[in-house]
Amino acid sequence: MERPGVLRRLGYAVGVKLPARYNDWVLHDATSKYWWARYVLQRSVGIVPLCAVWLLLPGSIWLRLSIVLMAALVAYFYSCAYMEESVEHRLGRQGFPHNTGRRIRAEAAEAKNAEATARYVARYRTPSEG
Repeated sequence: MERPGVLRRLGYAVGVKLPARYNDWVLHDATSKYWWARYVLQRSVGIVPLCAVWLLLPGSIWLRLSIVLMAALVAYFYSCAYMEESVEHRLGRQGFPHNTGRRIRAEAAEAKNAEATARYVARYRTPSEG
């Protein structure tokens, strides 16, 4: 899997489509175990600079900190509320079929649940219970 460089990753974080040679990395980014954490960090690329600029506004420090806190909370709330849709849109823009990310994450969760169920049955079910 070829990983993009720092500049391409920054562009990707703000919505730029990567070249096709990075499709494996994009799919991994959208379906890995901690895909949601990666998503939040990518959204921070756009939110943190705005918050830094708002800290430079004139006024008392408490007012500026309140503005930054409120803006960051609203930005992260809406970013996270539409997280799956945004990731699916990004995958679609890279050329993947609709719901690819959801399907892959669901298959991984199903496999994990099957393993947990098998461990539970092996540990707590007696042979006579079947």
